[in-house]
Amino acid sequence: MWGNIKGVLMIKRTLYFGNPAYLSTRLQQMTIESPDAAFSPVTVPVEDIGVVVLDHHRITITQPLLNRLLENNVAVITCDSTHHPLGMFYVLEGNTLQSQKFKYQINASEPLKKQLWQQIVKAKLHNQAVVLEMNGRPAEYLRQLVTAVRSGDTENCEAKGATYYWKYLFPKEFAFKREREGLPPNNLLNYGYAIIRALMARSIVAAGLMPTLGIFHRSQYNAFCLADDMVEPYRPYVDALVCKMVLAGEDVFQLNTEVKKQLLEIINRDVYIRNQTSPLSVAVQRTAYSLAKCFEGGDKKLVLPEIRHADL
Repeated sequence: MWGNIKGVLMIKRTLYFGNPAYLSTRLQQMTIESPDAAFSPVTVPVEDIGVVVLDHHRITITQPLLNRLLENNVAVITCDSTHHPLGMFYVLEGNTLQSQKFKYQINASEPLKKQLWQQIVKAKLHNQAVVLEMNGRPAEYLRQLVTAVRSGDTENCEAKGATYYWKYLFPKEFAFKREREGLPPNNLLNYGYAIIRALMARSIVAAGLMPTLGIFHRSQYNAFCLADDMVEPYRPYVDALVCKMVLAGEDVFQLNTEVKKQLLEIINRDVYIRNQTSPLSVAVQRTAYSLAKCFEGGDKKLVLPEIRHADL
């Protein structure tokens, strides 16, 4: 199985492989063949691809195709035996001015990074508040936290907001606790977050920045600290989708093909960002490039997504 999400402008296709497949390249095309001869070979222009998800133990991908995908800054995601994203390939050189942009990023002042983190936290809290309100949950506390966020979030408003948010997002009977290895629907949240994290990492590299060197996240064991920083305001889009699935009575205990399809489609959902509506896959690119501009001194304000009541 493979998904095919098309669009215009900078939108790229997402290809999901959940069945055995042999993937190769010829004449700038990805060639898709079934080892079981279940279907005729299919070709896809590599330049049209943004994300490839490999989710079967009988998938073979050739080195030339992998190189071609990386040359076109495609996020190639591999999944483990439980069908959760396990890792991602990304290109080491994603921008012609990469060395210069690295210097701006490394030399960014602490006050600037604190101001950027303040913007990120405020945007995340706002989006969480809207998600709660649209599900009939109280959100006034989160609204208050938005106004209380200081430079660098010295009062730890993000963590306070998370405690409140997860308490009220899902129905009480779920007794939900947000834990990476926790009970469902943690599995759906993890899957959705991994997808947009991969998109953000890809966009950060394309903007000429190092995904490892974060603003707030600084774990020495995390190769995507900056992606984890910048993806924070986008997480509530996943939360809203998963909450909708839960309230609709869908089976969230099994990460089956239909559930994964819904989660992958979040890549093309409309996002309101800087007075414009763009697919999420485009919005993350705008966010990454705005960050590079802030590091360069060309701007002080990040381009971040804003969930509105009409969006959900």
